[in-house]
Amino acid sequence: MSDPGPYEAAYAHPDGDATAARLAQTARRYGYDGLVIRTREADFDPDALRERYDVDVVPAVEVVADEPSSASGAVGNFRPDFPLVLVRGGTDALNRFAVEQDRVDVLAAPLSGEGSFNHVLAKAAATHGTRVEFDLGPALRESGGTRVRGLKGLRKLREIVDHYDAPYVVSARPTSHLELRSPRELVAVGSELGFDESWLRSGLAEWGRLAARNRERLSAEFISPGVRVDRCEEADR
Repeated sequence: MSDPGPYEAAYAHPDGDATAARLAQTARRYGYDGLVIRTREADFDPDALRERYDVDVVPAVEVVADEPSSASGAVGNFRPDFPLVLVRGGTDALNRFAVEQDRVDVLAAPLSGEGSFNHVLAKAAATHGTRVEFDLGPALRESGGTRVRGLKGLRKLREIVDHYDAPYVVSARPTSHLELRSPRELVAVGSELGFDESWLRSGLAEWGRLAARNRERLSAEFISPGVRVDRCEEADR
């Protein structure tokens, strides 16, 4: 399979202000290969949207919890049914929980609250394969001191993630089709922050790579990495 192009991860109704169809249509027009839909209310048909708009639509759930114990139960409930499971961070406890779980694909918005991200968490993310989300939203939608703090946090996060070779994804976390920006725009914004274009594009494509891996694992043929059911062999029995 060829390497995927850029993906964005957006919030669809009821967690966002636009339908999954409207988001998929806009994503295709902006040049995305895929769109991750962050909503536990899967009231859309990803296959139908993929067929209609020629864009890969990936159902995902973003677990929002007050504490790790609540997040753990939600992750366990949603993991069998969604190709992508994210945990929204923002506190030290939730950030740490997410990066220490093999069941969690992405630590979303780690800098959204009072939490921090340090070398211990970066090492854990690298060990468990939890992607760390770089949210470019503050650069696009915030102003003043909030924007300055957000950009400073992103630069520091990049230093830590790169130093420990932790996996990552890039997103603007749009909540409607009006907040979607093209890959070229996101790369331009990230470049102004000092991020390399290739680094940014890799982070946008990582959503697609992760989704492809997890879809294979959710398939009936998958047993473990490198081990699959041979349907031809079963038919001969």
